[in-house]
Amino acid sequence: MAVKRPTLAQLQQIASSLGMHLTDEHASTYLALLQPNFDAYDLIDSLPDHVPAVTYTRTAGHRPDAEENKYGAWYVKSTIEGAPKGKLLGKTVAIKDNVCVAGVPMMNGASTMEGYVPDVDATIVTRLLDAGATIVGKAVCECFCFSGGSHTSASGPVHNPRRRGYSAGGSSSGSAALVAAGEVDLAIGGDQGGSIRMPAAYCGVYGMKPSHGLVPYTGIMPIEVTIDHTGPITANVADNALMLEVLAGPDGLDPRQHAGREAQPYTELMKGGVNGLRIGIVTEGFGWDNSMPAVDAQVRKAARRFTELGARVSEVSVPMHRMGLAIWLPVAAEGATQQMMKDNGHGFNWKGLYVTSMIDWHAGWRERADELSEPLKLTMVLGEYFIKHYHGRFYAKAQNLTRQLTQAYDDAFKDFDLLLMPTVPLTATKLPAADASIEENVGRALEMLANTAPFDSTGHPAMSIPCGLAGGLPVGMMLVGRRYEEGTIYRGAYAFEQAGDWQSI
Repeated sequence: MAVKRPTLAQLQQIASSLGMHLTDEHASTYLALLQPNFDAYDLIDSLPDHVPAVTYTRTAGHRPDAEENKYGAWYVKSTIEGAPKGKLLGKTVAIKDNVCVAGVPMMNGASTMEGYVPDVDATIVTRLLDAGATIVGKAVCECFCFSGGSHTSASGPVHNPRRRGYSAGGSSSGSAALVAAGEVDLAIGGDQGGSIRMPAAYCGVYGMKPSHGLVPYTGIMPIEVTIDHTGPITANVADNALMLEVLAGPDGLDPRQHAGREAQPYTELMKGGVNGLRIGIVTEGFGWDNSMPAVDAQVRKAARRFTELGARVSEVSVPMHRMGLAIWLPVAAEGATQQMMKDNGHGFNWKGLYVTSMIDWHAGWRERADELSEPLKLTMVLGEYFIKHYHGRFYAKAQNLTRQLTQAYDDAFKDFDLLLMPTVPLTATKLPAADASIEENVGRALEMLANTAPFDSTGHPAMSIPCGLAGGLPVGMMLVGRRYEEGTIYRGAYAFEQAGDWQSI
């Protein structure tokens, strides 16, 4: 089918939007000159799209009712059997609902995406199935993944299995809740500001944000290519390490990835113990304005376990960590406004797999923007203001400052193998009521980002591990490693886990 040709009036309107003024005669000349270009677009339109083949049988599944969706964590239940052998044989996995699973509905937490059914499998979906895992459904995520709380999905709030009525964290809310509830063995999370680690901390499970580019993001709805991460959420360290072995490594499609950064034998590396390992407790990771004293105290108490295990633990100051959230903000706000929203999810200027069916569907958000969550709308207003009035200058400067922030952490890694701090400054909070004020709605979505977001900017691997309770709710401790040294994080996490029940610390 031929692409629609513009009328003279449409051509003049487009030119006007670009600051040009075409007379009728000028526009007629342009229209004639453009005809061969439209013919080229006709050719592109006639060719089949070049996307990976879908190889595993599946059905669309079903939306579970309240009886089989106790925590509001499932979006769709659908069984896809993987290969008859592999590292993950017998393991059940939930896929975060910003990840494409061909033939299975995907909403990404937003009413404007409801009804969309992808036509491709994300690379990580294929890798999980090739390794023998069984996919059992899509886990709820927050509205376009823009919340650290679990109250913004159009499908309703996700409850924390540790305490109903409390946040499961976000944006990988359903993924963490399903693992914590024991409904799945493994789950996929995504992380642009902490969205693997924050729900892991709230729910008392293990969440790894790998180094930027280690795991292919192909077939996952982007937010902003320089901060997009995906990785495992599990109930124990061994499963987390095993899952990363399956997920990691270049797929030849994702420009976020770097040649030579292959998966490592994390399940073997994790057994190295921590004797002699140098762990730096980052002073600036504690004592935020909204830090709960009980959380700070619990993380410091838990850190003493590493000393007992033979690690060399001491305080380290990284002053620039206090600026990390501010440096991340223009990239997240302006970058997401431009790429995820205005450019219909994928944007331009990068090589890789573009999910054209998603682009077409997502473009409809403009007619329904009032349905977006308050945190996302607020962020878009902020991002668009700075794009329009400062022309991307602050986005650019934040990217420049990210190199300086990266160096600040790398300087600390000259003396330490791991950095340690609270994952989030507080424990799970009460879910806002349906009629909560905008202030509460937004506050509960963005209050916990200070320690997690900087490492999305710098790309360092970071993992949340449960390290005790405060007021009966889990406390998360974050271990950060050198880029592509996930194995060292797993060494620390596994030794800590094996030393005793985290709930009794």
